[in-house]
Amino acid sequence: MTDCFIYDAVRTPRGKGRKDGKLHEVTSLSLATQMLQALRDRNRLDTAKVDDVVMGCVAPVGEQGSDIARIAVLNADYAETVAGVQINRFCASGLEACNMAAAKVMTGEADMAIGGGVESMSRVPMGSDGGAWASDPEIAIKSYFAPQGIGADLIATLGGFSRDDVDAFAVESQKRAARAWAEGRFKPSIVPVKDQLGLTLLDHDEHMRPETTMQSLAALQPSFATPGEYAFDAVVQQRYPQVERLNHVHHAGNSSGVVDGSAGVLFGTREMGAAMGLKPRARVKGFASIGSEPSIMLTGPSFVTEKLLKKLGMSVEDIDLYELNEAFASVVLRYMQVLNIPHEKVNVNGGAIAMGHPLGATGAMLLGTVLDELERTGKQTGLVTLCVGAGMGTATVIERL
Repeated sequence: MTDCFIYDAVRTPRGKGRKDGKLHEVTSLSLATQMLQALRDRNRLDTAKVDDVVMGCVAPVGEQGSDIARIAVLNADYAETVAGVQINRFCASGLEACNMAAAKVMTGEADMAIGGGVESMSRVPMGSDGGAWASDPEIAIKSYFAPQGIGADLIATLGGFSRDDVDAFAVESQKRAARAWAEGRFKPSIVPVKDQLGLTLLDHDEHMRPETTMQSLAALQPSFATPGEYAFDAVVQQRYPQVERLNHVHHAGNSSGVVDGSAGVLFGTREMGAAMGLKPRARVKGFASIGSEPSIMLTGPSFVTEKLLKKLGMSVEDIDLYELNEAFASVVLRYMQVLNIPHEKVNVNGGAIAMGHPLGATGAMLLGTVLDELERTGKQTGLVTLCVGAGMGTATVIERL
């Protein structure tokens, strides 16, 4: 096996995933194209030396369909010899794409590869691709299907997390994100999105609400109480009979935001990097994925973290910084509770509650975020992980050089 190094990481700002969002006029193809062009131009890449581009995309239909990775490669004017493949592991798609790109380098299949993702949630709404799990009784009944928000509320109920607990976490996420932007912590990786005339449309994460308080969140009604009451509470109680009543605590203010965006990470061997005059920024130590109970759905991050750290001969204490996607506040609270990780090491620059979760791109964004923060603080190791639809978890550990 060959060592795999990270040479660069870029991301677009996250635009509100609505028709009035700043990126709504930008196609998924353009978001992915601008990301690839930035990686090329920042690093003066001879793109003929890039073997493959792997991109996550969770709703690969319409303008995001037809293998958007390869189409973006062509649109970005990369060499036509560069391959491209689109993959879908739900919310972990962007990180899985990075892991696949790194694996290609580690096994010798590629000397240089790009992993990343794209999602325009304002143009291709979540769920546009359909699927059997929620609609076919054959699998929905046997797996106790319920929406993710029900799983998040179930986690809160089982973990003893109150409405105040999840709201306080959300307020802190907003504060951390606002501070990170004010201090320029994201600046090294941000690629402003431009229109067809070359004018900047967005250069910051649009979804943030730094003015959020406990009082403003208290005015929001729980998002999943009604679907729970009508059907899904009873479904998950069949799987978890010890739960007498679900405590519905999640709403739009303590859940991940719907946004548009793209991200990419440049991987390669030491030899290829040297040949192209690039300095490695980090080494990929390892990665893993795991399946977890699908009804509660969102507990995978702790299990995959344990699996990966055991595989690497490491402990929880050996990781300096953690990035866990803030799909819902209870997901992160449970992770810290189960693994006994202090909040000071988790999502130190805020997360998806404040900045949003562009499904197919988020994992790659988090990998770039932890790399920048390791360099900023002089810390050594970072772990990125996400909960995943249908009950899974994916994780990656990197080491700063």
